[in-house]
Amino acid sequence: MKIAVATSGRFHVLDLAREFKRLGHEVQFHTLLPARRAQQFGLSRACVRSWFLGALPWLAAARIALRKDWSRTIRNRLTLRLDHLVAQALKPCEVFIGMSGLFVKAGHTARHRFGALWVLERGSRHILSQKEILDALPGPEVRRVSDFDVRREMEGYEGADVIAVPSRHAEESFRERGVPSEKLFRNPYGVDIRHFQPTVSPEGEITILFAGAWSYRKGADLLAAAVSQMRGVRLHHVGAIEDAPLPKTEWFASLGPLEQLRLAETMMRSHVFALASREDGFGMVLIQALACGLPVACTDKTGGPDLAETIPDASFVSVARAGQVASFRQALEAAIRKAVMLRGTMRDGLGVARSRWSWPAYAERYDRFLRKRVGKGCP
Repeated sequence: MKIAVATSGRFHVLDLAREFKRLGHEVQFHTLLPARRAQQFGLSRACVRSWFLGALPWLAAARIALRKDWSRTIRNRLTLRLDHLVAQALKPCEVFIGMSGLFVKAGHTARHRFGALWVLERGSRHILSQKEILDALPGPEVRRVSDFDVRREMEGYEGADVIAVPSRHAEESFRERGVPSEKLFRNPYGVDIRHFQPTVSPEGEITILFAGAWSYRKGADLLAAAVSQMRGVRLHHVGAIEDAPLPKTEWFASLGPLEQLRLAETMMRSHVFALASREDGFGMVLIQALACGLPVACTDKTGGPDLAETIPDASFVSVARAGQVASFRQALEAAIRKAVMLRGTMRDGLGVARSRWSWPAYAERYDRFLRKRVGKGCP
């Protein structure tokens, strides 16, 4: 098939584009990434249409803007500009896959000009559900959903032929708002499983690891509150620092952003992985942690429940109710009990389900779905 994939950066769809190419499809990948950067992740340079140079002044202006509302306005205009450029540059395709909120005009163009199936990639819950959850939080520092984002997302939901989501709870948030089941495609993400292998559980004081933006959306404040009620544990954070306050205490350390290989090394030295998200489309770090053998504590607004259904030992996943400190503390305690049982042993949370959570498996599920919808059949 001829497949066009469009995004602003990398996200998971660069991995998808690479695997589509491996499966023999003709791929065009539109991105703001430099072509060389996309190539570093294994995607052929010939597949990449980079808009990086043209967008550089916009990106620089948004970064140095003195006020947040100026930066947001610049980025919104860049979104509209990128959508317009991709729409103009599209080559004939049978499938157009675009990240939600970013590509509306390009999706309509692909359908009307080439008769393409328009798939909207939505990595989170329905935008109105996301907005509702974040609006319920007090404080001006919380990063909220803008009216621009709501409008763009809703236009995409209305126009697209298919909305692809990564988890059951994300799918349910669309059904709750009247989106028919036949318009939804649930396909859990994968990871580069080669970098995340079973490890020997370390000795020493229990270390809880969280990887992701330190933000209210990711439930960083809830995680810190839960850990503060526990004794004899440490909390390490990997990733960027956003809107939530950092704990100022001896049991906490923020290690900053890490490349995947360094993240795998950090997981090897940790006992438990935690993801207290208030809403998270999936949380690919959960797969990575389980692949390294870490028991995970997560909420029901992540991909944790989906993972628990597929792995041989469901006790590796402890699920809490999103937004509740007491519930998350209980999930952490269950994960720690599991970690203590594993001390000194080779640990593996995925087991025979390991291959299911790879990028090739993710793309192959996508391939079967698209062949059926486009009428290509299966090889």
